[in-house]
Amino acid sequence: MVKHQPLQVYEKQVFLSFITGIYGCRWKRYQRSQDDSSRWECTWLVILCSSFLLLLFWAYFWLVAQNDFNDFNRSVYNRSGEWTDETIPILTSTTVGFSYITFLLILALFHISLGQQLNLYWVHKIGVLATLLTTISGIVSVDDVWGDEWDILLVSLQSTAPFLHIGALTTVTAISWLVAGYVVRKERSNFQMMVLVVYFLILLAVCLAPLTFTCPCIMDRNTLKPRPNVIGRRGAPMLAPENTMMSFNRALQHGASSLEADVTISVDGLPFLMRDHTLRRTTDVSKVFPSRQREDASFFNWTEIRTLNAGQWFLESDPYWTVKTLTAKDRSRIGNLTVCSLVEMLRLVARANSSALINIRKPPPEHPRFRTWFMDTLWALQKAGISHKKVTLSPDTDRGRVRGLQQSTNEKLSVEEIRQRGITSVTLHYGKISYKDIQEYLANNVSVTVYPVNEPWLYSILWCSGVPSVSSDAPQVLRKVPYPVWLMSHSAYNFIWISSDLVSLAIVIGIFGFQNYHMIRWRISGMQNYNPEQIMLSAVRRPSRDVNIMKEKLIFSELNNGLGSTEELAMYPENGHVRFSHVGFSC
Repeated sequence: MVKHQPLQVYEKQVFLSFITGIYGCRWKRYQRSQDDSSRWECTWLVILCSSFLLLLFWAYFWLVAQNDFNDFNRSVYNRSGEWTDETIPILTSTTVGFSYITFLLILALFHISLGQQLNLYWVHKIGVLATLLTTISGIVSVDDVWGDEWDILLVSLQSTAPFLHIGALTTVTAISWLVAGYVVRKERSNFQMMVLVVYFLILLAVCLAPLTFTCPCIMDRNTLKPRPNVIGRRGAPMLAPENTMMSFNRALQHGASSLEADVTISVDGLPFLMRDHTLRRTTDVSKVFPSRQREDASFFNWTEIRTLNAGQWFLESDPYWTVKTLTAKDRSRIGNLTVCSLVEMLRLVARANSSALINIRKPPPEHPRFRTWFMDTLWALQKAGISHKKVTLSPDTDRGRVRGLQQSTNEKLSVEEIRQRGITSVTLHYGKISYKDIQEYLANNVSVTVYPVNEPWLYSILWCSGVPSVSSDAPQVLRKVPYPVWLMSHSAYNFIWISSDLVSLAIVIGIFGFQNYHMIRWRISGMQNYNPEQIMLSAVRRPSRDVNIMKEKLIFSELNNGLGSTEELAMYPENGHVRFSHVGFSC
């Protein structure tokens, strides 16, 4: 009677097939390998990790830079002369690139945890390099066009640092499983000790990072000052075209306590509201006066300016992505708006019993009103019938002729200089003023206005810093912030910080202990399964054709010797060698 060996069937490993297939295009079982990854593949892992960290930084930058998207588009417009929303392609490419790199990194970590050889597919290598180079070129371009915006990163940390600390601590704790596995399962070497030391130094740095934080919203609730006043910066430009009557009305309707406007003097001496040096972006001057579209706005007379449409551009360019939220009636009104004069704006302020901050652009030297622009401005104030105490001028020029008018400066001056000039307030960019500066100005009775503040997180940290007023393009957004986004006492934060560190350290120590204990038991039990031929194979560190032949002979010899009808010999890496054991076999 002939004894037949029963037919064996491989056990399906769908998850492992998915991991190795997507990452390295190794879909077949025989294509997998538990040999050590080559230095070249380890280099690609380093490139992948570097790309992830760079994209994480890049994505975080654009997340907090939403506060200034319109300023970025305007910077691009000043260079190219054409208005386009450049944030859309940047955000799209960043989202796609970050998702792709994150997915590949997760697959790589699964490879490491499952003991599979890293073998990144060549298509992914091209994708990683393309994503990395695109991100680097984007950073260089932003630094050239919008270099001042990097300041927002340091400002944003005043709000996000505590949460980033928890996230970093969680990540470093999770990575300890891979680090422990690498250190414990390999023979001791200098490189392993270096990896271990570097890991614990990083863990220690993350645990102690809160010592370097300066977060205004970590404070006693009883010391929180009143809610900062919101100044409508050019009105409410997200809801209506900037520096128009409709925009100013919208700002007052959404709780703005004051209005801010940019003033230009026309060639016939009438102050009107215009932010840019030309009329190209916010009017239809290219259609009405095509030969003068690049001419300075101050060289037009008021009659010519009044014939221009100041609203159609808003409907066409949709600079804030808000046109779709407007009613048909509002769109119709916007399509017929004209350029607003300073007198019209001040009369609205007077009727609303509000106040105004006026940023005056002096005419160029060849302008006919170069010497009389200040008197033209005072004439507009008198004609509007508004109290001089309700108007603040910026910049602080011609102080000798100012009577009763408040003056503000856009420069960061010392308290002594402010007193000498008779200035009552400072209006500064959020990136140019620190928490210490704010406290010093307020202690010396100097009012502080910070601009532009469009996001709740920035409004919250300025509120906690004690800033009395902010200038915003989005009063309708800040109106919905009745309280800081987050506020925490020092004792509560210290408890969370220390508790998180202790829990993280306990988990890391537990993981290293478990990995070491598990590996000792595995080695002791594994010694019983060795035979002379297996020991000979385990002594060979690098795979070769002869080794593969010996493996095949060993497998078939074990099968012929009747090692169980449903068993197979599987290879497990141990100490850089190859070890065989009996597991379910399939064919």
